[in-house]
Amino acid sequence: MHTLFIISGSISKVENNRGDRRMAKVLIVEDSTFFRQLLKETLLSRFPEMDISEAGNAEEALSKMVTFTPDLIFADIRLPGESGLEFTRKIRSTYPNIPIVILTSYDLPEYREAAKEHQVDYFLSKGTATKENILEMVKSILSSRNIGLNK
Repeated sequence: MHTLFIISGSISKVENNRGDRRMAKVLIVEDSTFFRQLLKETLLSRFPEMDISEAGNAEEALSKMVTFTPDLIFADIRLPGESGLEFTRKIRSTYPNIPIVILTSYDLPEYREAAKEHQVDYFLSKGTATKENILEMVKSILSSRNIGLNK
């Protein structure tokens, strides 16, 4: 689990192998429309060129990933139908290198342990994370992977 929140700045476009530029892509998988919109607005406030896709459940998210391969995924731990942890397991089988941030309102030791067992990269408590913590975490994740940085 990573809990270090450092580095500030802005993210905009990503270079592919040909040198073309594209926007960093994020998928938010969250059943609460309110929280999903809040997270999206938070990300766009710092990273206005970020391409953000949303899904209300794991099934919708998996179908979106056929045409939208994100650079980063936020997934609620408790989703209708399939949990965020089961969703993570499925993502890992096809996309092992996409960083996944599990979101939860229940910051319990057993949830953290389950997240670790499911190869979640980051664990974020909705109740204690601030806007700046989230933005710094995203910047740190993407910059460590050389994704979406202004040069």
